[in-house]
Amino acid sequence: MKLHSIKHQLNWLILKVTLYSFVISFGTFFAWVFYTTFRSGHPVGDEFAFDTADWVQLIISTLLTVLVSVLTAAGFVRKILFPLQSLTVSARQVADGDLSARAQQGEKPLAEMSALVDDFNQMAARLENASRDIRTWNAAIAHELRTPVTILRGRLQGLADGIFPPEQQLFVNLVKQTDGLSHLIDDLRTLSLAQSGHLRLSRSTIDVPQEMAAIAALMEADFKASQHSLVLDLHPAQLCCDAARLRQAMLALLENARRYAVSGVVVISCREQQQGVTISVEDEGPGISPEVAATIWDAFVRGDDSRSRQRGGSGLGLAVVRAIVLAHGGEVRCTPGTLHGTRFTLWLPDAA
Repeated sequence: MKLHSIKHQLNWLILKVTLYSFVISFGTFFAWVFYTTFRSGHPVGDEFAFDTADWVQLIISTLLTVLVSVLTAAGFVRKILFPLQSLTVSARQVADGDLSARAQQGEKPLAEMSALVDDFNQMAARLENASRDIRTWNAAIAHELRTPVTILRGRLQGLADGIFPPEQQLFVNLVKQTDGLSHLIDDLRTLSLAQSGHLRLSRSTIDVPQEMAAIAALMEADFKASQHSLVLDLHPAQLCCDAARLRQAMLALLENARRYAVSGVVVISCREQQQGVTISVEDEGPGISPEVAATIWDAFVRGDDSRSRQRGGSGLGLAVVRAIVLAHGGEVRCTPGTLHGTRFTLWLPDAA
């Protein structure tokens, strides 16, 4: 079956409309003449007689009308065809792998065509961003896995070859490396579930100050070893949420403070606010620049990349925190604190 282009169809439609208008105009005129003659019972009078000049004038006016109609219709056709042709070319480029292709609207586009082009360009931009994110994630995950896997392989190879004696401390270090890999896999799984909308929450009503106190007691020994002290500023608050996920988020925030904050005080606070509960973790420095604060919740983002790698961490902790809070319908913020450091704030709505 032969397919015709929109341009061909529109041109043929314009021609048919013009011809039909011409036939209807003349047909109506002559029908009126014959109708009038039939009613009067007299032959066609001189008032309906046409000489050569009249016929020439009628033909010229008709041709001019047809020309104006065609030119006007051609301009309208261009308004339709240009964005459609641009969409066709851009869609073919995107299908061939060029995700940077964008469609053009042309001059004075129609509202529907403009909306269609805008939607296509937004779709192409999202595909381009998604493709870029996939490449970034693949590179970052490979980088994060390379170090612990290399260490494990080297130590195990040394044990197999008899280079390292099978001492307890060596096995303890190997267990720490496997724990790091497990945490990385768990974080990646949490982020994947959150992005796909399958992060399930098991909600129950908890006493927030009691939960924060329990988490602080769990981290107290590690904070003392890193020369930090935990201070609790807790106000009465009840919250219906996933307690296990909330603990996961708080442990990630506290671990982030323990790794990267200067030695000193780390304050945990909570209070009821705006039909929910606000929980914050604040340290004494060194602080985060506004540029980094805008992206600190993204995966594999570190405030100071070289220092962060020396102190460990995969760069997924804060991304996991945001994923958990967003799954609860809450919000996260990173702002300068009153202690000259950084305040990480979580707001979770009460789902009760």
